Amino acid sequence: MSSATLIDGKAVASRVREDVAREVAALPAPPGLATILIGDDPASSVYVRNKRKQCVKAGMRDIHRHLSADITQAAVAAEIDRLAADPRVTGVLLQLPLPPHLNAAELIDRIPPDKDVDGLTETNAGRLALGRPGLRPCTPAGVLRLLDEIGADLSGAHAVVVGRSDLVGKPMAQLLLQRHATVTMCHSRTHDLAAVTRQADLLVVAAGVPRLIGADAVKLGATVIDVGIHHTSNGLCGDVDAKAQDVAGWITPVPGGVGPMTIAMLLRNTLTATRNAL
Repeated sequence: MSSATLIDGKAVASRVREDVAREVAALPAPPGLATILIGDDPASSVYVRNKRKQCVKAGMRDIHRHLSADITQAAVAAEIDRLAADPRVTGVLLQLPLPPHLNAAELIDRIPPDKDVDGLTETNAGRLALGRPGLRPCTPAGVLRLLDEIGADLSGAHAVVVGRSDLVGKPMAQLLLQRHATVTMCHSRTHDLAAVTRQADLLVVAAGVPRLIGADAVKLGATVIDVGIHHTSNGLCGDVDAKAQDVAGWITPVPGGVGPMTIAMLLRNTLTATRNAL
């Protein structure tokens, strides 16, 4: 029997979506979320479909562009420019990953920072690093919301982030620093990873490696946030082994933990972008 209390991301995400829908209804005009999907990657198609569905449920305009996998860099750039200039569009999202012949960084930076609802442009990354207002990456922002929901005291806590991606790891560390946590970042070259993670009051794992963190790598009573999700022959699993539930104080399940928060915070970002444009 596990000792950890599960953090219900589905329930929290539902509340965020309800709040956003209520606030959208009070706006003079609905936000417009433009999603760009390139090619036919099955996982990306599912993600975008879910984002569009929740966008409509929240009372937002769904503005979608599905582009062919062999499209040129210049053609994608032109489409982003058109959407950026459209006054009905208050948020632009380029679904990643892109086909290998396209330069994702260059295309993302064509999105106006104030319409960058994924929070991935160079400008928004700089705003985050400097602690200035801006749109934050959805998954780390969702993790922070979950921590707030359980009343986690981050000030002075030792937080260990495993993974240094631009999408999750780096912005997660920045957000935790802003909450006065003491942050250690780990990655594939960290020596004796378990020795470091065992020191964490808060452990956020976004390494993309199934069951990378075992129960022996978790401090007794720690809060564990598992950002990973993997399809294996034994079903879905995260970056943290399920046995960690026997050691942790709080832990996110996979699925149903961090995942639902990402789209909820995308809607929140789109609302914020819309308000900032008024």
